[in-house]
Amino acid sequence: MRVGWKFKTKDLTPKDGRYKLSGKRTLIITGGCGFIGSNLVRYCLKLGYRIVNLDKLTYAGNLASLRDVENDSSYKFVHGDIADINLVRNVLAEEQPSGILNLAAETHVDRSIDAPDDFIQTNIVGTYKLLKAALEYWSNLDGLAKEAFRFLHVSTDEVFGSLGSEGYFTETTPYNPRSPYSASKASSDHLVRAFFHTYGLPTLITNCSNNYGPYQFPEKLIPLMIISAVNGKPLPIYGDGGNILDWLYVEDHCEALIKVLEKGRPGETYNIGGHNEKTNLEVVYTLCDLLDALQPKRDNTSYRNQITFVPDRPGHDRRYAISAEKIQRELGWKPKESFETGLEKTVTWYLDNQWWIKEVTDGKYSLERLGLGICGKEIKK
Repeated sequence: MRVGWKFKTKDLTPKDGRYKLSGKRTLIITGGCGFIGSNLVRYCLKLGYRIVNLDKLTYAGNLASLRDVENDSSYKFVHGDIADINLVRNVLAEEQPSGILNLAAETHVDRSIDAPDDFIQTNIVGTYKLLKAALEYWSNLDGLAKEAFRFLHVSTDEVFGSLGSEGYFTETTPYNPRSPYSASKASSDHLVRAFFHTYGLPTLITNCSNNYGPYQFPEKLIPLMIISAVNGKPLPIYGDGGNILDWLYVEDHCEALIKVLEKGRPGETYNIGGHNEKTNLEVVYTLCDLLDALQPKRDNTSYRNQITFVPDRPGHDRRYAISAEKIQRELGWKPKESFETGLEKTVTWYLDNQWWIKEVTDGKYSLERLGLGICGKEIKK
């Protein structure tokens, strides 16, 4: 059976315990119109993969994020939901991929507090349906094609809960999710592991720290602060601003995901971190200083003056920090960007791409606060 590329037996050669196949390999990326997904689609196309992007196009999934590649002959978009198992089966049968990278998920903690139902449906039920369809597809592959197939599930460090002032999350840290979002992702991780141990599906899991970079929907901290600052709006900081995140530039994350897909051992989990621990207040201070230099205000006052402190969100974890020693040791990956270089690239991108901000927020999001603990609150999709 063909698996996303044309090959002959002589094109299949053992390499590092895996089989290297010549030709253009096909990958299905779910959630490819989202923040990390759109960056990953672009990154994989540059590497020479053929990409099929399966996306439901919820509020944070936007075709505008891939406008520069929409006419690429190696790119195909399919509008659909991973919870629609018949659609997924048809896509797998038609496209014959050598791998699936699952990034389809509801991801914003604040939205999960207001409306957890969507998180349960997509992150848990959707992942299960995708796994079931992938298992059926993989079970019908033959020989080397079956051996080469991989299912990579992209998850978060938030499944581990909150750290104290010292230590790091490792791949063996027990799960302790604190929000509907992290609980739904923890559930999906367990399902992925179960399909490996029970059915032998060659799965991989990655748990990443907090991503930032181009094409991130403006409800998240960094793009929200950039857009609010240049529009003269307050810059709301939760609590005392002392919550600590490990920041990972999105292109570094994409490189790590492909390392795991190509070289990772089935059944294993790999943590992906940026080695950049910052408090939220430090992040916003640095961002304001960059804006002061790149786009000074007419009155020459600092953007820092727009910072305000607001009540913390319910269940806000105090510190996240990831140990990425395993992926560095086994697969040779480490982040290229420091927080300072990555943040400057990010701020510059948002300043230069106001059209994208307008297009993805129009009628969907007006920079209002979410996550006030009102379960079932009506929010814009």
